[in-house]
Amino acid sequence: MRPDKIQALKMRLLGRSYNEINKSLGVPKATLSDWFTDLQLSDRARRRISARVYRGSVLGLIRRNKNQTRLALQRTRKIREEARHNIHRLTKYELLLVGATLYWAEGYKRPIIRRGREVTYHPVSLTNSDPKLVLLFLRFLREVCEIPDKDIRAEVRIYEHMSERHILNFWQKLLNLPIENFGKTYYGVSKSSLGKRPFTRLPYGTILIRVNRTALFHKIIGLIQGMANQAVTPLSGVEPH
Repeated sequence: MRPDKIQALKMRLLGRSYNEINKSLGVPKATLSDWFTDLQLSDRARRRISARVYRGSVLGLIRRNKNQTRLALQRTRKIREEARHNIHRLTKYELLLVGATLYWAEGYKRPIIRRGREVTYHPVSLTNSDPKLVLLFLRFLREVCEIPDKDIRAEVRIYEHMSERHILNFWQKLLNLPIENFGKTYYGVSKSSLGKRPFTRLPYGTILIRVNRTALFHKIIGLIQGMANQAVTPLSGVEPH
């Protein structure tokens, strides 16, 4: 009997797997299968082989999942990067649409009711926690609506684990507004304090941007109504489904 076959049989009887024997002796797995056809293994050897096969399957699954995750992240980055390059510098008209859309989604639009009657005074008021969204809305106010900074007010809402000084400093620098434009800071009970959200969910609290101009409020509402009319207007040359 050839020496490598004798060594392979000994290793198999000790519970070595095909992979282990192949790596050690260089004997093809097909040859090993022929050699081990009628080989009777002890319970201990079978348990070792089964454990190694299971471990190999688990490790293979982990490697496969990691590779799939890596590929998914690569695809995600590529899609986002391509989409990001589709957005160029906004024109004034595009910024008008963006600002009105932001107010449609996040602004305060309900009429103010006092003593059962709607008042004629309506401020422009938008609240959010996303710094970039707030900054874009401020561009709309400044560049499209031509609102001077002195007329833009801000109010910050923070939570018990936050530093008021740090948060105010962040928003003041980001929005380039003087501290005099900021009103009273409000404290709220966050869902994170109740164990329902992580503390990092709202790292800068939320900020309310307000302009006390009723005419501007109605102008924005008119823009929203104009865009709402487009919901039933198909693109030119495109038939609705």
